Amino acid sequence: MQLTITNKWMKNWWILSLAASISFSELSCPSVSNAYPILAQQNYENPREATGRIVCANCHLAKKPVDIEAPQSVPPDTVFEAIVKIPYDTWIKQVLANGKKGGLNVGAVLILPEGFELAPPNRIPSQIKDKLGKLSFQSYRPGRENIIVVGPVPGKLYSEIVFPILSPDPGTKKEAHFSKYPIYVGGNRGRGQIYPDGSKSNNTVYTASATGRIKRVVRKEGKGGYEITIEESSEGRETTDVVPPGPELIVSEGEFVKADQPLTNNPNVGGFGQGEVEIVLQDPLRIQGLLAFFASVVLAQIFLVLKKKQFEKVQLTEMNF
Repeated sequence: MQLTITNKWMKNWWILSLAASISFSELSCPSVSNAYPILAQQNYENPREATGRIVCANCHLAKKPVDIEAPQSVPPDTVFEAIVKIPYDTWIKQVLANGKKGGLNVGAVLILPEGFELAPPNRIPSQIKDKLGKLSFQSYRPGRENIIVVGPVPGKLYSEIVFPILSPDPGTKKEAHFSKYPIYVGGNRGRGQIYPDGSKSNNTVYTASATGRIKRVVRKEGKGGYEITIEESSEGRETTDVVPPGPELIVSEGEFVKADQPLTNNPNVGGFGQGEVEIVLQDPLRIQGLLAFFASVVLAQIFLVLKKKQFEKVQLTEMNF
């Protein structure tokens, strides 16, 4: 679902800002292939579907592990950290948009319960600030402050991403209650294989569109890539498949291929994974009540022991008489 912007001036400003941010990213990080979370933000109101699947999996087809660490319980109005781990071998190189090889980028989306949000800078403790580095976080969209997006960022620097989270105060936020909540996370490394419009990127397998014999393989000048002409055996017509720069051909002229048979290798070395963890928004009064109960039990045990000792002394005295 596309973002709805009623004010025309605001719409133009948003488009210019987006173009500027994309240009800056390309200039400042030329080795990092850009896979913008904004593609999901524009097309999905909620990144987590009713089935539980996070929509990043629609473009990042390979399945890879991701892990999240968070406290078991937190008190209200408290800043805590959620650590998302996106492991991969840092020596691996991926195919970039221009067909060259470069390092993998990583990105993550953290879906918090209603009322939880990214901690404001003035509330983040110094020990957590030191772990953040130069990461820049953003909310998924206006009104979705509980969904946080980060990336793409260089994987060598940020294979572990620390999110500073502020827990809600049920006394001031109606949607917050003292209860157990799930936190969902999605993390990807590397570029996607499919764009939101359904077209393929150059980071995936290209297949033959027809059955027949490969008549010509022409390497394209300039940007690179190939044009593969297939002469269909049934009707005698020719079909041309275009392969962008990046994937390596695994067929040659004169070979017979079937429809949907791979023409290239699979250059993808990345993938997407998702996970979840549970967290308890703890009521301080419950903790105080539990401590008071433990103290009363300890005192009762002490008095019971003292009473027993006193009774034993009385019995001993009676026996002596």
